[in-house]
Amino acid sequence: MVAETFDFVIVGAGSAGCVLANRLTEDGRFSVLVIEAGGSDRRPWIQIPIGYAKTFYDASVNWKYDAEKDAGVAGRALYWPRGKVIGGSSSINAMVYIRGQREDYDGWAARGLQGWSYDDVLPYFRKSEDNSRGADAYHGAGGGLAVSDIGRDCHPVIEHFFAAARELGLPLNNDFNGAVQEGVGRYQFNIRDGVRSSASNAFLRSAMRRPNLTVISEALVTALTFDGLRATGVTFRRQGNLRTVTARREVILAAGAVNTPQLMMLSGLGPAGHIADHGIPVRADLPEVGRNLRDHLYCPYFYRVRERTLNDSLTSWPWLARESVRYALSRRGALATSVNHAGAFLRTRPGLDRPNMQFYFMPMSIESKKGGTKIGFHDFSGVTISASPCRPTSSGNLSLRGADPALAPRIVPNYLSTDEDVADMLSGVRFIRQLAASKTLSALIETEVEPGAPVTSEADLIADFRARSNTTFHPVGTCRMGLGPTDSVVDRRLRVHGVDRLRIVDASVFPDMISGNTNATCIMIAEKAAVEILAAT
Repeated sequence: MVAETFDFVIVGAGSAGCVLANRLTEDGRFSVLVIEAGGSDRRPWIQIPIGYAKTFYDASVNWKYDAEKDAGVAGRALYWPRGKVIGGSSSINAMVYIRGQREDYDGWAARGLQGWSYDDVLPYFRKSEDNSRGADAYHGAGGGLAVSDIGRDCHPVIEHFFAAARELGLPLNNDFNGAVQEGVGRYQFNIRDGVRSSASNAFLRSAMRRPNLTVISEALVTALTFDGLRATGVTFRRQGNLRTVTARREVILAAGAVNTPQLMMLSGLGPAGHIADHGIPVRADLPEVGRNLRDHLYCPYFYRVRERTLNDSLTSWPWLARESVRYALSRRGALATSVNHAGAFLRTRPGLDRPNMQFYFMPMSIESKKGGTKIGFHDFSGVTISASPCRPTSSGNLSLRGADPALAPRIVPNYLSTDEDVADMLSGVRFIRQLAASKTLSALIETEVEPGAPVTSEADLIADFRARSNTTFHPVGTCRMGLGPTDSVVDRRLRVHGVDRLRIVDASVFPDMISGNTNATCIMIAEKAAVEILAAT
């Protein structure tokens, strides 16, 4: 094995790893190596926003994990796509840009995590972004990450959603990432001029021109290396060869909420009994590695409607040909958009002081086809309204199947395992029915296709959402931040408890779930961590 040395070694070129690579190499002082298991993101269906559907089951860019069978979702084993490509999951996600609620981060600070209140983290959100609306107290301009409105390319059927909201007296909100999140409105997306603004496009690609940054792709990190309890580097396998690299200053894990805890345990850091059971020497007993897994679920309601939707358009070859030409010439049109054109954050149960549910409105209705290997459109004009509890209290875990790094980890989400989560989802799907019964939407809707009108009782509604809910692909918390090794894995500076020169910077460090999509928060965490790391050198 040939050893090479860099100042920083970053494992993972996903949302956080791309930001770190950019910021740590900006002033030229430090050499940085980024190691990514996946390959290039220079693929049309990654860069074209609507191509999200094409990468969903694509093993060339996707880890394609499966969770364990879960009683909370009627014994189903849910499919977990995760990005295995430069840019990570930011290269295959639906690009919705949501930061969460002020109270989420103030709650982190209330746990004793100084420096993580909303006022503390807002500057890092602003630093990262280039908002199409310009800079103000809540938004930034000139950053790497595009945050854009797609109003001109939104499907007109969403206007019925807004009219129904007005009819029910719901607040309209033009900015879910502004002063308040509550209300009904259009989402903003990580799209710039009709092209996906992934973490790779936003942060890594420009940095790769610097001589002090090296990126190695299609390389599987197999273990961390140590001198006692000091991290010294990593070993990785590429094209059948095993190599070792050394970090003079730090090893930084940015492999995500699934692969970071997996690599920790493969390297002897985690629950001692579990690690020993797989014949791996225990280096540090860190019982919280792999625990505290949180994820968002969503339950979709599908409606056949009386107006044309994207179901009609995206299954029409003449329409697709016209739209392809339009996209090629102007980066405009349906191919330049994502799937969730509008949504809402609302309180659906009495006595709440902030929104507990997120809703998605899609001007289309989709289904898995070919045995769950392809996404297709229903053969009717359809729309979808989905409910997703903002802050699930159900907690799962992640563990090893064996000592082989190529084995997928065992994922146990424990969805809908608390009464609070069941109550939230129940209130959410009932609220969908309220929206659908509004004068505006009832005039649009021909019939509720799923779950269907006969599903009305509380027991039937609960049975239905257990049978049909799916992951929103937001796993967090498996190496969470906290005050000590008995309740967490990293400290408030994201340093692994009891291990020198090892830091974790990705979704696994979330102390708890935030209220909405998680990618923006991953990027914020990396911006903040980069400042912390550079200040310590």
